[in-house]
Amino acid sequence: MDFRLTEGQRDLRAGVRNLLAGRYGREALRASVESGGALDRELWRRLGEAGFFALRLPEADGGAGLGPAEAVLVFEEAGRALLPGPLVATHLAAGTVPGAAEGTAVVTAFDLGGPLVAHLGDADAVLGVPALPAGEPVRSADPLTPLHRVPSAPAGAEAYRDEGALLTAALQVGSASRTVEMAVRHGREREQFGQPIGAFQAVKHLCAQMLVRAEVARTALYAAAVTADPAEVAGAKLLADEAAVRNARDCLQVHGGMGFTWEADVHLHLKRAWVRAEQWRTAGEAEELLAAELLAQAATAAG
Repeated sequence: MDFRLTEGQRDLRAGVRNLLAGRYGREALRASVESGGALDRELWRRLGEAGFFALRLPEADGGAGLGPAEAVLVFEEAGRALLPGPLVATHLAAGTVPGAAEGTAVVTAFDLGGPLVAHLGDADAVLGVPALPAGEPVRSADPLTPLHRVPSAPAGAEAYRDEGALLTAALQVGSASRTVEMAVRHGREREQFGQPIGAFQAVKHLCAQMLVRAEVARTALYAAAVTADPAEVAGAKLLADEAAVRNARDCLQVHGGMGFTWEADVHLHLKRAWVRAEQWRTAGEAEELLAAELLAQAATAAG
């Protein structure tokens, strides 16, 4: 099986990166932070016009007719840019919830494993649930992911669990790759003792380990997008969560004291990675699924 990207897929990735660089650069990111995570509806509509949410809808329904392999490329770029909002839920709702595909509706989901819903205050609909529940604002680790606690958490998004986990893994891989770039750039620019800190072996090792984590997670992600096997999706989410969290921590370490400041963007990647690690499929859930798969394979081989 050939997992190399086609020319069309490379063009798609480059196009999305350029779109986000123009519409959601660092100034827009910091503006989102200062606004307390309020969703930019105009940006959401722009994403809809660009086909972000309708990517996998059939062409007859106004979509691009592409598949999971292309979707993970798009979401990887969104993760790299720290694009906020319930991207996964709205993408999954395209073709089901009116306005989701066009970006005129914002759809969220019960995807945090409990009675917590992300971006509920900005949503027009909840995936798999007929009406918006009442929610109480809860302080979130990520300033770009406002949370609401609701009285109960119906399993409305359960049918979308694997797809949601795959796309969330793509967001995590994008963030993991971006923090590698940030660490390497800072290592080249920051000087101590008359030379860039990237020349020191300890910093080189950190950056190398970050790159390995990101590439291993990306490989698992692309494979899972092609096979759509639930166990491979779980494995990809597990690796992507680890890469995003640990890379953000290591990137913060490379930045030193300035990495802990509000003005630096490193902490935003770490906080977002923490939240995403609890969305759609947690590490514990992924491990349980993988263990069950291994036991089933062993039983089949023994029988």
